[in-house]
Amino acid sequence: MTSSRPMAAPSAARQPSAATLRGLDALNFFLADVRDGLGPYLAIYLLAVRGPDQGWNEATIGLVMTIAGIAGLIAQTPAGALIDRTRAKRAIVIAAALAVTASCLVLPWISNFYLVAATQSLSGIAGAIFPPALAGITLGVVGPKLFSKRVGRNEGFNHAGNAVSALLAGGLAYLFGPVVVFWLMGILALCSIGAMLMVPASAIDDDLARGLDYAETQDCQQASGVGALLQNHSLLLFAVLCAAFHLANAAMLPSVGQLLTKVVGKDYATSLIAICIVAAQCVMVPMAVMVGHKADGWGRKPIFLVAFGFLALRGVLYTLSDNPVWLVAVQCLDGIGAGIYGALFPIVVADLTRGTGRFNVAQGAVATAQGLGASFSATLAGVLIVSAGYSTAFLVLAAVAAAGFVVYLLFMPETYNYEPRRDDTAAAPPAPHVVPAE
Repeated sequence: MTSSRPMAAPSAARQPSAATLRGLDALNFFLADVRDGLGPYLAIYLLAVRGPDQGWNEATIGLVMTIAGIAGLIAQTPAGALIDRTRAKRAIVIAAALAVTASCLVLPWISNFYLVAATQSLSGIAGAIFPPALAGITLGVVGPKLFSKRVGRNEGFNHAGNAVSALLAGGLAYLFGPVVVFWLMGILALCSIGAMLMVPASAIDDDLARGLDYAETQDCQQASGVGALLQNHSLLLFAVLCAAFHLANAAMLPSVGQLLTKVVGKDYATSLIAICIVAAQCVMVPMAVMVGHKADGWGRKPIFLVAFGFLALRGVLYTLSDNPVWLVAVQCLDGIGAGIYGALFPIVVADLTRGTGRFNVAQGAVATAQGLGASFSATLAGVLIVSAGYSTAFLVLAAVAAAGFVVYLLFMPETYNYEPRRDDTAAAPPAPHVVPAE
């Protein structure tokens, strides 16, 4: 789709209304739990409620999560392309929220492996819409100049929403059982729809939402998402590093949930995993806000290295004790690693695709690599747990994170002030990082 509207200057700052910004805050808060589907609660529900008597163990649960992850990752690049092309972003977000919720609400009534895998695959496909949609809507609302700070704020509200929903899930599950998580998700989906309607369609600049801040319009469709990856070596390397991060990270919390189920029993596992989530999310809120405020001043690379470092440390620390208090305490480190990652991911992609008009489709392509790592993480951890135990699984995941740290340190450039060429057929060299004056 070629736009006929004039391009905004790259330094132009939009001035959205306070009501629109409050809508973005509410959308990120209420959509926080919906966008990830059941997440770690799926593993606990299947192990604690269905259990081995119905054919569910760590390996079969990991396989379902892998199938769902693969379905989601296949949808990532098309989802990004859809967000780049459509002017009905609000309707697409609402439809995706309803699809994720419906796929979760039917789970208490089914136990067949193939039906569970199918519903969770639908959830994964619909969930692929949210990351590019939220980032694109944000860029279209505030413009490139304020994007970094706004992304940090988005992630802060996202983590706050996760913390509140996890508190509610833990408390209600303690009183009424794990099935209450499904009904809570339905309520949050309705709230997210209301929040999306608080952001007027007229407040979203669809050209800026694609990253068209100074590109020539006739050049903006030169490559697909895969083509954008292959043409830009730095973006391709970043995709590989995102896959490594999620290969190491995605299975850690579900594995901790399964370990807690064995240590304390199914009656308390859901509540304890909710405490783990809340502990991490409470750390993520200030981390995300900090990243939004400091990413331009400190640069992206040193902050991202901290994320990899704490992810590796977390995997090692899990092996030192299976005491529930210790496991919850170690889970707080997820707030540092995941908090940094969530805030920096769209910022780095925006850096590497500035002016190309392929921001969202590139997000989808990188998220495909990220999803590939996440989907295989569950199977890798499940097989290692069954064959060699929880400690071995956590150490292998930690080793993957350590390898990602080394590769990022040695080969990934600083992307602040990265200036791709307009006829970008290869990666443009990044501009030197200059710390702006306070």
